[in-house]
Amino acid sequence: MSSFDEKKEDRQTEHIEQYDRAHDDRKQTVKVDEAFKTFGDERIEVTEEDNKRILRKTDLHVLTILAWVYWLQITDKSILGYAATFGLKDDANISGSQYSIIGSLSAIAQLCWMPASSYLLVRCKPRWFMTLLVFCWGAACCGMGASTTYSALAATRFLLGLFEAACLPLFAILTSIWYRRAEQPLRVCVWYGTNGMGTIMAAIFAYGFGHVESDKLFTYQMIFIFCGLLTVLTAPIIYWKIDNSVSDARFLSPEDRHKAVERLRSNNTGTAATNSFKWDQVAEALLEPKTWLFFCMTLCVNVGASVVNVFGPLILGGIGFDKYKTTLLNLPTGVIQILVIVFSSYAAYKWRYKGPVLVVLTLVVLIGLILLYVIDQSNTGVRLFAYYLLAFLFGTNPLIVSWIAANTAGSTKKSIVLAMFNMAVGAGNIIGPYLFTEEDAPSYPKGFKACMGIFAAMVALTIAQIFNMAALNRLKARERVKNGKPANIRDLSMEKKYTAHVEEKDDSKLESSTTGAGLGDNAFLDLTDKQNDEFVYVL
Repeated sequence: MSSFDEKKEDRQTEHIEQYDRAHDDRKQTVKVDEAFKTFGDERIEVTEEDNKRILRKTDLHVLTILAWVYWLQITDKSILGYAATFGLKDDANISGSQYSIIGSLSAIAQLCWMPASSYLLVRCKPRWFMTLLVFCWGAACCGMGASTTYSALAATRFLLGLFEAACLPLFAILTSIWYRRAEQPLRVCVWYGTNGMGTIMAAIFAYGFGHVESDKLFTYQMIFIFCGLLTVLTAPIIYWKIDNSVSDARFLSPEDRHKAVERLRSNNTGTAATNSFKWDQVAEALLEPKTWLFFCMTLCVNVGASVVNVFGPLILGGIGFDKYKTTLLNLPTGVIQILVIVFSSYAAYKWRYKGPVLVVLTLVVLIGLILLYVIDQSNTGVRLFAYYLLAFLFGTNPLIVSWIAANTAGSTKKSIVLAMFNMAVGAGNIIGPYLFTEEDAPSYPKGFKACMGIFAAMVALTIAQIFNMAALNRLKARERVKNGKPANIRDLSMEKKYTAHVEEKDDSKLESSTTGAGLGDNAFLDLTDKQNDEFVYVL
């Protein structure tokens, strides 16, 4: 061996020893998550049978709650458009731009609440936090039903947005701590897919209450009160059913809790929803380009989403349908939303890539916008088809959510990035309604033209994020080599079937596994994706 090779080997050995000492020190000083506190570094064998059993129980006890509550949130939020169809403006004396302002206030509340939401997501136990949020936004929805003036509707709509603000980031965090990364897109699909069911049921509720004659209540009041009471009654069920983390899941035996934690090791994102709030992770999140790319992508998507949610029924009315046909014709929009969300989530699961699927969905929405802009208003059939193409945009948000959750580690950092996602959702919902003004009704050419530019930008941003993730993976490979680890490690968290960790220290096995000689030990130390050299970014 040459002297150069000997010096190179000595430097590498010294670097590995320094890394091991730093890793041991980190275990003593960092705030680890509940799984590490409960089970430490002890590893346990998990079979595919164990994996399937635990996954089924998790779906039954966690996913059902997430799906039901998210459906309530979407329904409570989207009924405003149907209330407008059934006389809200006339009955509550709403004039001019006041309806647009009411439509934007829930998003403004999300923006105002973002800093507090980021902190509470890290510090508050999900069981209490979700229960309180659901009860409060249900009460706010009932308050909208009791409102008969612009000021009252504006105040209660603001409160509705305030209490709903943490819902989506909380659900994304819960999905990331209960499921393997390969399982997350389909689970996000299940609860976010209730977007479509919310649209369908809101239309059905509006259609049903639209035929009820009452001397005491307007139609829009009955819609709001019914949905609000349904939400309020759900709150105690959440407290009864939901658990705070995998390591204290009441529906699992003590042995299965340990196995449930072990099967999540390869995620490298921890299993705790709460931890100490770390300002260094805040700084890291705010300084990373991928955070701001996610933010801008989300902003673009939700400008369009707000248009469909708030102005969808009015756009259909502008195509030439009365209020009852408008309500019924919005039902296919909900069906398409469900189908698109299922397709996009399955495609991301099947092919392991989220970015390319996002590009395809965005291009379909762009085609719909172009058609609505260029096709003459008399061509009802084509314009209706184009309107339904806009529903493809509802497949983008769940992909972005799962993309963020899969590529962000560290409890505080994840809460910040997801809160910024929600902030972008809020900003998009504020901007969207103002692109469609009363002066442009019923065809809204200026609004569609603006949306075309926004979704073209979305395509460019998504492509930029794909290249960014690829570059980050190359940097991680170099970092692993520097730390004495294999450059290319197999991301077991993205395997369709659970793959047990390999304990042998043979180099050939280390090349195809995330475990072995020291690999996998960082999983529950609340490290960020930047701090953990074993982290693999998903494109």
